[in-house]
Amino acid sequence: MNNFLKIQRLTTLAYALLCIVTVTKLSAQIPAGYYDQAGGKTGVALQAALHNIIKGHTVISYSGLWTAYYTTDDKPNGKVWDMYSDIPNGTPNGNPPYSFTFGSDQCGNYSAEGDCYNREHSWPKSWFNDTPPMNSDIFHIYPTDGKVNGMRDNYPYGTVSSPTWTSLNGSKLGTCNWPGYTGTVFEPIDDYKGDFARTYFYMSTRYYTEDSGWAGSPATQGSQLKPWALQLMLHWCNIDPVSQKETDRNNTVYGMQHNRNPFIDHPEYAAIIWGNPVGADESNSLTYKLSVYPNPAADRCSVTIPNGISIDNRNPIFLSATGMKYTPSFSLESNTIELNLQNLPKGVYFLILTGEKAVYQAKVVKE
Repeated sequence: MNNFLKIQRLTTLAYALLCIVTVTKLSAQIPAGYYDQAGGKTGVALQAALHNIIKGHTVISYSGLWTAYYTTDDKPNGKVWDMYSDIPNGTPNGNPPYSFTFGSDQCGNYSAEGDCYNREHSWPKSWFNDTPPMNSDIFHIYPTDGKVNGMRDNYPYGTVSSPTWTSLNGSKLGTCNWPGYTGTVFEPIDDYKGDFARTYFYMSTRYYTEDSGWAGSPATQGSQLKPWALQLMLHWCNIDPVSQKETDRNNTVYGMQHNRNPFIDHPEYAAIIWGNPVGADESNSLTYKLSVYPNPAADRCSVTIPNGISIDNRNPIFLSATGMKYTPSFSLESNTIELNLQNLPKGVYFLILTGEKAVYQAKVVKE
């Protein structure tokens, strides 16, 4: 992402430091071997392994978040990337109803949308008693419009059909209509639902077994999501795949906290740990479904590769209902994967194929 600050407002040293951060941001990637401890694991074992990889991060102070946002949440046009006010229009800059300038628009007092931006705990701090280090963990604290942040309050995320309040970018507050919860919830726009879902999976994993005394909420039990919220977050991950914004932010935060969000680097981890969302409306996720033939299958089946993804080093994974992971042998012919299922026990499986920015899925029955 490009820096936005006008050069005349920067000292020579500050400008040089921003340039260094920007170069790091553009070139950063997953360190070699970073996820080796997670290899071959599924379910809770995988979550525990990921926790051990990302725990003990370098803590940024709460006041230090203001400075961090200059490079973690800057849009290509240099403005604050506020997911509560942004309206993407097919370009990185989008067409929001208002925009914020770093520093000069920092809250402060506010009375209406567009007055200023502040620090939004997407996982509300009351849910973990505002204790460190989670109270300044930048992975879940985003710069957002002060008014919208205040309206969201500490309500869970959810889906709303009849909003009592709607922000200028279309985020909604109202009664939840997602199965399992009927209280008040806040619904961000579709373009950022996956961002918040993967943030929640990070929180559940980073603070796995480190949540003693957390107050919890209607959506959480300690650091873990309650069933209705878990199903919602899995669904949001499906309908809103990882974006370049998330990848860039993940890389930049790694340079500060020295840990990563595994669910941005490997979106398939969510399904491998918690399974596929059930009872959800899958009409919006058809784009990410795989075509498998025959299905049910005996010894072999074929999978059509969606356009725009490569399977190099992305072996198809079969996940059983009990969490067992299988990686059958396969061959690639044109845009088709030929899978050998001879050693796969009979049963129902969840097939996962990971692309650069999406997870492709199918349910397969082995006869």
